[in-house]
Amino acid sequence: MELACINLVYHKCCILVCFLVKLTLQYSIQTLHICRCYTRTMFSRCLVVCVSQCAYLSRVFPLGHDSQRESIPFINTDDDREHYYEGKNMALFEEEMDSNPMVSSLLNKLANYTNLTQGVREHEEAEYEDGVRRVAVVPQMGTFIGVYLPCMQNILGVILFLRLTWIVGTAGILGSFAIVSMCCICTLLTAISMSAIATNGVVPAGGSYYMISRSLGPEFGGAVGLCFYLGTTFAGSMYILGTIEILLIYIAPKAPMLEELSNNMRVYGTCCLLLMALVVFVGVKYVNKLSLVFLAWVVLSILATYAGVIKTIIEPPEINACLLGNRSLKNYLFKTCAKTVVVQNVTAFTELWSIFCESDYSNATCDEYFTLNNLTEIQAIPGLLSGVINDNLWGEYGPANTNIEKKSQPSVQAQDSSGDMSMPYVSNDIATYFTLLVGIYFPSVTGIMAGSNRSGDLRDAQRSIPIGTIMAILTTSFIYISFVVLFGACIEGVVLRDKFGYSVNKTPVIGILAWPSPWVIVIGAFFSCCGAGLQSLTGAPRLLQAIARDGIIPFLQVFGHGKANGEPTWALLLTVGICEIGILIASLDAVAPILSMFFLMCYLFVNLACAVQTLLRTPNWRPRFKFYHWTLSFLGMSLCLSLMFISSWYYALVAMVIAGCLYKYIEYRGAVKEWGDGIRGLSLNAARYALIRLEEVPLHTKNWRPQLLVLCKLDSDLGVKHPRLLSFTTQLKAGKGLTIVSSVLEGTFMTRGNEAKTGEKNLKAAMAAEKMKGFSHVVVSSNLRDGFSLLIQSAGLGGMKHNAVLMAWPAGWSEHRDASARRNFIETVRETTAAHQALLVAKNIDHFPGNQDRLKEGTIDVWWIVHDGGLLMLLPFLLSQHKVWRKCKMRIFTVAHMEDNSIQMKKDLQMFLYHLRLDAVVEVVEMTLLVGGTYLIQHV
Repeated sequence: MELACINLVYHKCCILVCFLVKLTLQYSIQTLHICRCYTRTMFSRCLVVCVSQCAYLSRVFPLGHDSQRESIPFINTDDDREHYYEGKNMALFEEEMDSNPMVSSLLNKLANYTNLTQGVREHEEAEYEDGVRRVAVVPQMGTFIGVYLPCMQNILGVILFLRLTWIVGTAGILGSFAIVSMCCICTLLTAISMSAIATNGVVPAGGSYYMISRSLGPEFGGAVGLCFYLGTTFAGSMYILGTIEILLIYIAPKAPMLEELSNNMRVYGTCCLLLMALVVFVGVKYVNKLSLVFLAWVVLSILATYAGVIKTIIEPPEINACLLGNRSLKNYLFKTCAKTVVVQNVTAFTELWSIFCESDYSNATCDEYFTLNNLTEIQAIPGLLSGVINDNLWGEYGPANTNIEKKSQPSVQAQDSSGDMSMPYVSNDIATYFTLLVGIYFPSVTGIMAGSNRSGDLRDAQRSIPIGTIMAILTTSFIYISFVVLFGACIEGVVLRDKFGYSVNKTPVIGILAWPSPWVIVIGAFFSCCGAGLQSLTGAPRLLQAIARDGIIPFLQVFGHGKANGEPTWALLLTVGICEIGILIASLDAVAPILSMFFLMCYLFVNLACAVQTLLRTPNWRPRFKFYHWTLSFLGMSLCLSLMFISSWYYALVAMVIAGCLYKYIEYRGAVKEWGDGIRGLSLNAARYALIRLEEVPLHTKNWRPQLLVLCKLDSDLGVKHPRLLSFTTQLKAGKGLTIVSSVLEGTFMTRGNEAKTGEKNLKAAMAAEKMKGFSHVVVSSNLRDGFSLLIQSAGLGGMKHNAVLMAWPAGWSEHRDASARRNFIETVRETTAAHQALLVAKNIDHFPGNQDRLKEGTIDVWWIVHDGGLLMLLPFLLSQHKVWRKCKMRIFTVAHMEDNSIQMKKDLQMFLYHLRLDAVVEVVEMTLLVGGTYLIQHV
């Protein structure tokens, strides 16, 4: 008690001293000597050291500690303590380290920045020096470096630089705003669900696969995990195609070796894929080193675009587009936008004249449209205050190979209004419509799981993942929405609809808006596509490796292996092969909707997992992220499903069929895994609800079916004594309804508990061998009679209780001197009758046909008792449904006395069977009492 008081006073004094130091700091520097700051020269540094040392001492001397720590002096004079805080951020509270970091600390974090998923730094973390393996310590990253920046880098990419201006020009500002809003809301709702799942436990390498599989089970996890893998792989194809498009059109336009652009993209894309695969195979540390460079260029490109927008207010750029009539022309093919020019008082024909007309200028035959219309130069970027936003509000969709026209520009239409494709008109390369643009745009908002994929590298994953992911989505959503408005307000519509920038000298449209040079955008887009492609080729094989190592899909086992350091070599080869398929498509616009399907399906099941866990209210569902609700998850799930069919209904069906086939394959052939998933909890809730409903309403006669309690005997080795009893049960039930296979061991549970478990395992094995669906249970009782009685009374649960007992006829019971066997059988019959249950006794059960047998002919004879309720007629009908008894006919025998009308009884019974919809031969047997008390039996 005395020691606790001393510690309490000491603890309070330390806090008080630090507080006084902070208050009196502005009045007296000498106060700092209380906390031994005389060696410090910097005023603020001294305060931080003082407060931090006091905080340290309060941790060193907690309440109730042993007396050993009490001997530590208040002011530590060891040299080790002198350098304890060197090079560290001495913030008073840990939260201040993110909000007010030291410059050196921030630079150190940026130097260690990585955009790679967790588990892909084998070459950096496992290096060999002098034959000794050294494992480097991975820095514990915060929210900004570990989550926010990777998500930003994954979200901002190829679609932003290469397609967003075209989407704005084609769909208009309002249509583009709708597209961007739908996709961003979808990812935001998914991020909310993902944050709840990610903060409910540790998410290891594998990201969304682990979230879905551990929440919805191995079937859903494996199916959606493979779809996510395919989406990531096709994303690599899209990024590589974007890289080649930038290279061939903007950076090196003379590089193409073939005439068709698509063929050039196939050749160069394959070479780029092989080069990137080689880089990933040799070492991902090179990819990691360039991550910060790629990110810096992306940020610089975005800032250059905003700067260019501001510059248009002051001075719009002097970049013009050339129109013939109202048609936009490819101005990189000519220098002057005019038919003729005057040079030294001499009229000369321009390059356009030679393009549209024959070379003989005296008797030139020109294109009719060229002759009827004048050439006009318009400003490509009128500026933010020009009012061009009114012209770009609404979209202009059209079929493929149609010329891009400015509708408000006057023109004279020729007979061939479509124009010649050999002429330098700018045209649509594909048919455009709203749903297509949704599928092309959606990949630009993917990448929200970049933070959850590296949860092991985060200092506080449960805090960083929700904040960093949601802030990254809000930031990028603002960038996309603002760009939609700014593009429509600054750039001319015919230029916006020019996908490849042919009307502005083969310059990306966003590049002509950027300041100070379009090359900022070109280099930024090129680096962004290269970096994203490398990340896809790095992350996809490891995702496949994580799925393969779980063992839920047998044919993927080979992809779980790799090099000695864990590099997934075989998975990388498969990824490269699938990625090559996307490159052979040779169209970024055709590949984008494919990966949109797979990402949307993944996001759909993330929302479903969160909704299921929330509605089930399982005890282990305790996410630290509290700003979620099942309605938001269902809204996100519905939005994902809607976007799938909006983007491409046939791609959506193909993706769902692939996921469904994988689900059924994993369910049928995959390894049995128990991860405490939500589907199992959903089954438990559904079963509980169904049982309660069965209890509330009495069972109708139409729903009656035999629910069997099978009393099975075990031999001395705890094996099933009569396996054919289980075969007969399977044939009788055809695998449907409730079946409980039970047995009784004589003794006490304390001594024979392990034997009961062994017997239950043997029962399950025998049931599995007979392909029998049901439950098994072995009880231990002081005697067999009490055990059977307990089973008859208490087997089943609620409305799912047995109504019939099936047992084997006791063989040789009449020869036994011990009468207990006879008494057990008789008592079981009596107790079954007392419980108002049907009793089925199979005599000579070992001679019954097995499930592999096929009876080619025969009859199932039923001696019908009128007051049995029809059970004797139902049982042979159920047997005849099984393939073993299918070719057997059913015969119904009934007994008539002398005073009965046998013919009428037969007709009545046939009519009764007709109403019961049963096919059977009716036989009426007459019993005549003879002299001497014997009966004469004859058929009618």
